[in-house]
Amino acid sequence: MQYRESDVENFRKLINRAKRAVFFGGAGVSTESGIPDFRSQDGLYKQKYKYPPETILSHTFFAKHTEEFYEFYRAKMLCLDAQPNAAHRKLAQWEQEGKLAAVVTQNIDGLHQKAGSRNVFELHGSIWRNYCTQCGMGYPVQRIAKGAGVPRCACGGIIKPDVVLYEEPLDQRVLDGAVKAIREADLLIVGGTSLNVYPAASLIDFFRGDNIVVINRGAPAKDMRGVLFIDGKIGEVFAGV
Repeated sequence: MQYRESDVENFRKLINRAKRAVFFGGAGVSTESGIPDFRSQDGLYKQKYKYPPETILSHTFFAKHTEEFYEFYRAKMLCLDAQPNAAHRKLAQWEQEGKLAAVVTQNIDGLHQKAGSRNVFELHGSIWRNYCTQCGMGYPVQRIAKGAGVPRCACGGIIKPDVVLYEEPLDQRVLDGAVKAIREADLLIVGGTSLNVYPAASLIDFFRGDNIVVINRGAPAKDMRGVLFIDGKIGEVFAGV
């Protein structure tokens, strides 16, 4: 255990006093549920493919090499059997208790909702939602997971996951909601993220409160002086709060 129990106790005191806490999370929240992240030593960016994952998960690649996109997407991005871990469950509990106002996540796995969280801002979309690029018809994820090749709508259009690919902007409605929640929060909890992905990482700059807690394996890229930093696995830390 790299963190001190006194830090967890301080975290416990802060959340118990909170009335509008907001959680901002990244891939590290889901790795303990068996979902691979991108930038760790064993993450997707360290693995070797014909094209780098950054290229495959881009709008240009989706448009020009749709079948290869879906080969990678089905193999590496769809973890439909993954279950929430202690961090997801604790956040849902805090929301039910009136301590947590919102979850802002960079993850696309839907595990926060599966754990019971209701006010979730998915900055990068969700694998569970898919739509026809031609007529807009919505499709469940099983339509993609159980098929092969390029999934097509009844109208003939290509079905696309409702996830934000590289070169695509964030959804403005989701972004506005996340900014509002963070700006109005009385406690900001940052977990499972290196804060390397922009523009998502810049959202924490909208926080106007006094207390920030950061839980991550290793210090994040952003200067976080003056915050309560807990170096550890987020599921383990949350289980002890």
